[in-house]
Amino acid sequence: MRCVMRKRALCFDVLLSLLVMMLPACAGEADHAPTTGCPPEEPGPTRYPAVAGRFYPNDPAQLSLVVDQFLAAARIPDLDGRVRVMIVPHAGYVYSGAVAAHAFKAIEGQSYKTVVLIGNSHNEGYHGASVYPSGQFRTPLGDVPIDSEFARKLMDASPLITYRGSPHILEHSLEVEVPFLQKALGEFKLVPILLGDRDTALSRAVGTALAEVADSDTLVVASSDLSHYPSYDDARFSDLKVVDAIVSGDARNLERTISQIEQMKIPDLATAMCGQGAVKAVMFYAQDVGADDIEFLKYANSGDVSGTRKGVVGYAAIVFLSDEPAVKKLPPAEKPDDHMLTESEQEELLRLARNTVETYIRTGKIPAYQNKTPLFSEPLGAFVTLKEHGQLRGCIGRFEPDRPLYEVVQQMAIAAATQDGRFRPVSESELADLEYEISVLSPLRKAGSWKEIELGKHGVQIQRGLRRGVFLPQVATETGWDLETFMGNLCAHKAGLSYDAWKDPKTDIYLFTAEVFHE
Repeated sequence: MRCVMRKRALCFDVLLSLLVMMLPACAGEADHAPTTGCPPEEPGPTRYPAVAGRFYPNDPAQLSLVVDQFLAAARIPDLDGRVRVMIVPHAGYVYSGAVAAHAFKAIEGQSYKTVVLIGNSHNEGYHGASVYPSGQFRTPLGDVPIDSEFARKLMDASPLITYRGSPHILEHSLEVEVPFLQKALGEFKLVPILLGDRDTALSRAVGTALAEVADSDTLVVASSDLSHYPSYDDARFSDLKVVDAIVSGDARNLERTISQIEQMKIPDLATAMCGQGAVKAVMFYAQDVGADDIEFLKYANSGDVSGTRKGVVGYAAIVFLSDEPAVKKLPPAEKPDDHMLTESEQEELLRLARNTVETYIRTGKIPAYQNKTPLFSEPLGAFVTLKEHGQLRGCIGRFEPDRPLYEVVQQMAIAAATQDGRFRPVSESELADLEYEISVLSPLRKAGSWKEIELGKHGVQIQRGLRRGVFLPQVATETGWDLETFMGNLCAHKAGLSYDAWKDPKTDIYLFTAEVFHE
């Protein structure tokens, strides 16, 4: 059995299902009233989801899987410094998720105490900025606590920053960013801010207040789409001019550029940027704190997904970095190599994998699971392998120890059944013939050299630049390969490198162990 962890874009079937699910929520800014689960008229301690099930999946496991796949598919250059500011789009995930993921990829696995999330209100006009001051912000992935102390300091810093509850109730532009933050960062506190207009003086005041309160442990995120509803070619013309203005680092240059574009009377152009006030605010902030290394990571518009050439909306992912080094989240302690799971726990995970695949193939839904085993809630990576009549039928895994084990098993079981590019998706007629194997992984550990590899004990991930490949520990046992053959095949057939690339000091080698069990 030779398996490789898939880090690629959503498959066509998943993308199409999301497109159908989210189609009522247009690519841009129209029609945002929720259809079910309406929040209270005035927000209390909890800000409830308003667009879950329309802009992004409402099911926690499906949402987690979708965001994971967007992040895995994003490819960004190596960034030197700490990301202090991000600009990301906020349409339905099927339209803008792939673009947004490029910015969130830049902070994946890093540590921030507070995330300030800024947008322009799409439902109310008012002068000033409304900060959500306390409580928590809820998504299907759970609650994120509000940093009430940070919010209070912002309100003390400027009379233009107050609390106005009604704009937050139905606003989508902040909400859609939170699941990405939850998956990329894990634990953090949130400060949601909505601007009531795009006045530059307001943006300047918000940027200045942020610079007074924030520190290097703060991430500031502006949520904005670009052009709304011109033709595909006109959108690219407008959007790339706006991107150039943002990359200049000059907020007033951005204001001038948008004004010039909107004076051109481009057919059907409603606006060149819906979150102009928010973007200018974070640009002023970035200038104040010295985050002057600006990286433009990705551009696309809704026509790139839908295929339409009319009425499109533009999206960009941009990050601002300072000279400080990135702060990585501390990895969990490595688990011992002996057995972590009892026999009954292994059987429970195997039943979970089977039930998840069978339910998903038959209904398209991920079954709910009430976990009662403490170890299943620990963040661990895992591979799920499917065999049919003794032959490999699918195998996909996840190394990152950032989700509960039971959730990873569900996600990887579905992925092995439907998204392994070597095989067609599993059909309902095959379900009874499938056999399940699970490999629970220890965290990756970078090896000092290939001499640390113990065949049969260690799985190996090899990486050089963007090329990577992985073999589970049992590959060596099942094939009988010696070290030369094992590593040579890993380099040549999994990572697309030369056969002996593993001997080059420039090639990174990561080791892990696995507890393997099967039906």
